[in-house]
Amino acid sequence: MSRIRDFQGLPAACVDDGYERRTIRGRGLRARFAATCLRLGGWTVGGAPPTINKYVIVAAPHTTWWDGFWMLAFAWVWGVDLAWMGKASLTRGPLGWIPRACGVIPVERSAPQGLVAQIVEQFESRESLLLAIPPEGTRGKRDYWKSGFYQIAVGAELPICLSYLDYKTREAGFGPMIEPDDDVCATMDRVRAFYKTEWAKHPQLFTPPLLREEQMSPVVPLKPRVEPATEPEVREVAQA
Repeated sequence: MSRIRDFQGLPAACVDDGYERRTIRGRGLRARFAATCLRLGGWTVGGAPPTINKYVIVAAPHTTWWDGFWMLAFAWVWGVDLAWMGKASLTRGPLGWIPRACGVIPVERSAPQGLVAQIVEQFESRESLLLAIPPEGTRGKRDYWKSGFYQIAVGAELPICLSYLDYKTREAGFGPMIEPDDDVCATMDRVRAFYKTEWAKHPQLFTPPLLREEQMSPVVPLKPRVEPATEPEVREVAQA
């Protein structure tokens, strides 16, 4: 029976996040290949993914290129197809089918609508999409996480799944689901309560969960709000 971790990072029979979890693992050659890789790597399959068709996945920790391989393997064990963001140029040409087969969603970083809007459109146009985002952005230590996973989840009105790779116990899986809102600090407090530095392959390279936006304001709306003019201001315009 798979384990799911709670917000203290301890093994638990279930997580009271209101989401049903898969009970049957994937079948076929891909699932068997993934199970073999995990077994040879000494990994234990942990928390099962939720049964809903759309959500954003926090892919952390990310301190080695092996993280992506192991995450893809434990997703395949459950028969889950993960999607990733990648440069549009990667999916072009005669070999472009390879990244697409691995779940890469092409994005144009210079597009006028922005990266977040492009991914939100992808969620709106698909019946199923599980998007994995490594918010650390790089395998080296940084001062902040990138906020794309949060902005996309808010913009698409979707929950966030906190996945994990615990190299200390060699367990990987899908953790708790959280509902993000405009209060970025409150949302990130729940993220911080889950992730532990010692889970990383290289703990000294792990970037603790902190967004630059948290240093600016406790509330970061996705779109700027237009406040109505106050009554005195309206009167002044009328007099002018």
